[in-house]
Amino acid sequence: MNPEGFNQDRIWEHFQNEGVDSFSQSTGRQEFLVRRLQPGSRMLNVGVGNAELEALAQRKGVDVWCLDPGERAIDRVRSQLGLGERAQVGRCQSMPFPDHHFDALVMSEVLEHLDDATLAATWQEVRRVLRPGGVFLGTVPARENLLESMVVCPHCNEQFHRWGHQRSFSVESLRLAVQHHFSIEELGEHFFIEWDSVGWGRRLQGLIKKFLSWRGVGTYGVARNIFCQARNP
Repeated sequence: MNPEGFNQDRIWEHFQNEGVDSFSQSTGRQEFLVRRLQPGSRMLNVGVGNAELEALAQRKGVDVWCLDPGERAIDRVRSQLGLGERAQVGRCQSMPFPDHHFDALVMSEVLEHLDDATLAATWQEVRRVLRPGGVFLGTVPARENLLESMVVCPHCNEQFHRWGHQRSFSVESLRLAVQHHFSIEELGEHFFIEWDSVGWGRRLQGLIKKFLSWRGVGTYGVARNIFCQARNP
């Protein structure tokens, strides 16, 4: 989907720094994931985004760790949340953490950025750093039409996905990807609504959008995701 010379890191670097406001609509998804975490558990979040998930989990009493390839993003989360060495620069296919170190591992809107070889190596690393019985929590865009988000660089004329996505998932394709490595506990499409951070008016709007999306009626800003919860053997 992306050209041979495509540089994923440049896209991540932009959206996690100058373009960090692009994550402003992700609060409902982050709140949903944090509700699945247990106070006192040790959690690794892969891909910090705007660090909202880390902040929410920290307030819940979770022992928060994070990993991201961007040095500036890691410096920011270290400064904002005081994570120190619990926030590490690195990649999901080669995680700088000991075996069986985490009770939970979150990858929200990350898997769609990975090519085949990177995804295969990532599954092995997730299994390695999760303790036996540890939980994997992941989300991806649902049934994304990658061609709709293709853009052209005005300087080199190369085409690429504006968010750097390299694959599209359905429930079934994500099931096939996960079940070879983990025991799936929950898998399905979700429309995430902000509950903890907004008033009843916004909640009602979210419920209306959710109902319309179930009925197949398009509304601006409605995007469905696939959520997966799975257990490390």
